[in-house]
Amino acid sequence: MSGLTGVEVAHRMSQFGRNEIIRKNKIHPWTILINQFSSPLILILIAAAVLSITLGYLPNQEPKAVDAVLIMSIVVLSGLFGFFQDYRAEKTIEALREMATPLTRVIRDGIEQEIPATQIVPGDLLVLEAGDIIAADGSILENLNLQVDESVLTGESIAVRKKRDDDVFMNTHVTSGRAKVNVVSTGMQTRVGEIAGELQEIKQEKTSFQKELSGLGKKLSLLTLVITIVIGAVGYYKYGLYQGLMTAISLAVAAIPEGLPAVVVLALAIGAGYMVRKNALIRRLSIAESVGAVDLICTDKTGTLTKNEMTVTKLFYDGKIQDLKMNAAASPEGTFRKMIESSLFCNNVENVQQQDGSQLFLGEQTEIAIYQFASKFSTEILVEASHKIHEIPFDSERKMMSVVFSEEGQDKVVYAKGAPEILVEKCDRIMMHGDLLPLDASTKAEIIDQNTSFGSQALRVIGFAYKPTNDLNQLEEDLIWIGLEAMIDLPRPEVKEAIADCHTAGIRVIMITGDNPTTAQAIADEVGMDDTDTVISGDALDKMSDPELRQNLKDGVNIFARTTPFHKLRILEILEEHYSVAMTGDGVNDALAIKRASVGIAMGKKGTEVTKQVSDIILLDDNFTTIRDAIRQGRTIFQNIRKFIDYLLTCNIAEVLVIFIATLYFDLEGPVLLAVQILWINLLTDGLVAISLGADPPAQDTMQHPPRQLNEPLINRHLTWLIGLVGIKLMIILFAAFWLTLPMGLDKARTVLLTGFVLFEFVRIGAIRYEEKLGWWDNRWLVGALLLSVALQLSIVYTPINTFFSLVPLGWYEWGILLAGSVLGYVLAIAIARLLMKYVPN
Repeated sequence: MSGLTGVEVAHRMSQFGRNEIIRKNKIHPWTILINQFSSPLILILIAAAVLSITLGYLPNQEPKAVDAVLIMSIVVLSGLFGFFQDYRAEKTIEALREMATPLTRVIRDGIEQEIPATQIVPGDLLVLEAGDIIAADGSILENLNLQVDESVLTGESIAVRKKRDDDVFMNTHVTSGRAKVNVVSTGMQTRVGEIAGELQEIKQEKTSFQKELSGLGKKLSLLTLVITIVIGAVGYYKYGLYQGLMTAISLAVAAIPEGLPAVVVLALAIGAGYMVRKNALIRRLSIAESVGAVDLICTDKTGTLTKNEMTVTKLFYDGKIQDLKMNAAASPEGTFRKMIESSLFCNNVENVQQQDGSQLFLGEQTEIAIYQFASKFSTEILVEASHKIHEIPFDSERKMMSVVFSEEGQDKVVYAKGAPEILVEKCDRIMMHGDLLPLDASTKAEIIDQNTSFGSQALRVIGFAYKPTNDLNQLEEDLIWIGLEAMIDLPRPEVKEAIADCHTAGIRVIMITGDNPTTAQAIADEVGMDDTDTVISGDALDKMSDPELRQNLKDGVNIFARTTPFHKLRILEILEEHYSVAMTGDGVNDALAIKRASVGIAMGKKGTEVTKQVSDIILLDDNFTTIRDAIRQGRTIFQNIRKFIDYLLTCNIAEVLVIFIATLYFDLEGPVLLAVQILWINLLTDGLVAISLGADPPAQDTMQHPPRQLNEPLINRHLTWLIGLVGIKLMIILFAAFWLTLPMGLDKARTVLLTGFVLFEFVRIGAIRYEEKLGWWDNRWLVGALLLSVALQLSIVYTPINTFFSLVPLGWYEWGILLAGSVLGYVLAIAIARLLMKYVPN
């Protein structure tokens, strides 16, 4: 079967389109833009602009055309900022969704290759095996014990056994066996596509984090509404209908953090983009923040803590450890020949010749190592003379795999490989120097001892057996033992430092592996895991009650070996009683634990598509260090959102207090700030500066603190006090600057007050960066945004535009007051933060 040619694929792609389910609620850029001008606050501003014109036609009132133009200009600018934020976040989400597209194997032009599932076309030849998600509807051409979970379509949890010519369907997944399938339908023409065409996408439930943000916005809006009503009523009697109403409306718009949700989404999107660059693909945007709360990681060993590049280094057969430095050109004989045969035949590695002439080995790393070793000694006659007629695939319960081959002119032969302690119990004879001898208890003990010895050297050990047979019923009984192959998978050199960082950050690391206990313990020691003296095996877990397992975990047991995915799920359920757990996995049976974990992490290279689809994060490099980096970035995202709230609400509180107190108690000719001046402050403080805060890098001590509790509120007691006290401090300094310049005229004092609000952006952000030990140039976007804000402020003070804003140029005296206030504000902000850290800690 050679599959489609490149020309046929191109033609069918143009005819049938991409193999994807079309999103019905995909957001168009025009929709994002229109939404910026449909919120209640923006509509109020537009109404205010209209009011500025219409009030001029009332008795004793003058039209305010300039105010109307300024208000509408600010509305347009605010809308463009909001569009930029939302559009960038949407594009990031789309990019992440595109990257999360699963890969599938097809045969094209006679070559087996991996392609994105969206590029499949009708007529393609799919290659399926256990763990694959079926990417399109099709008909089975070749079948070897294929079983498919069709619960997504039928609701039936029992896998369906398939035979030749049966149909398979998109989004179902293979639980066991292998097959080749001819694609019949793709995209919206599949069974799943037809259902999707009739149903709208289910609205995604808000996360607790999103609900908290929504609740925060409602509380602030309610408080602002009360203050606005008071200011509107008092302003009406003191300054007249127009000024009173406009001041109240402008304050409401400025005080309510309507941009908070957009900035939060943008911060999540920026963080998710950073994680992708660090090889952690986020499948749900909200998880980018949740990963920062992880305080325990359950990790696999192979490929995550280690390189997942296995190489056979030692053999044990004929009663002794054998030297690998033998002549590969020599014809293998005796026991060694049987080991080579078993390595080659009891194996599902695909050796693919690529277009550039290089070889690509597709399959599991252990099998690739065995195949590469054995292929050095194989001959064409040996390979061509044998044909596989049956297979019992490996599974985590049996811990072995068997195949039946028919050799020309001879009996059928069963070849088996698996965990030595399991496989040796299936054997009653042993091959020694080419002869068959009974396998007694002492010889079995010698084999197990050697297996343990190899394992203590951090070697993975596979046992091999065979038997001639014509009976296909009891294939895995009365086998003939051949020997052991030991291979090594070295720890990744960077993992030791990553685990040390996790320990410093208060994150516990637990290894849960299917490998043997001695190998697991040796690797754990080498990478610097805590408390590696005790290892609990899967057999011991089966005999252990939940209270006993709970106590062992409480006592610090961090290594579990020879486990099944069901052991992993059981451990997870107990751990999540007290921890926020990140769980890694790669196999089909890992999917349930991955889905149940606080943060489910799938392996991108060796992981099955089922596991990837239920995960929150896909490790594109299968590296434990990437988990550490993702947690650091998750913490950073949460801190950046907190910084934005700290910065925004501090300014908003100061703004509200200044206008509220001045309106109630000051005897001025007009409002302390005019409506367009209030809106200008809102535009500068909620614009580029807020966006830039979301791009702040991790603080130096991000991984030197214990993780936050998952239920810790966004605005905790410490942050509440900090926002309140710093906001009041800022109000006092601004009032002082206002009163010191008021004798020079109200316009001068307003200009100082307005410039003070913009200038003190530097002060607040500078204090925050000092507390987090971040330099100004750690985030050049932020520096650029602040400089732009100041430049814009100077432009409305020192150019003819100042007339429209009722501002006047400032002299050295006024700047001296502002700079002195900035220095005082900076020092007091740091002092307040230190006092609160001492008396009101996080």
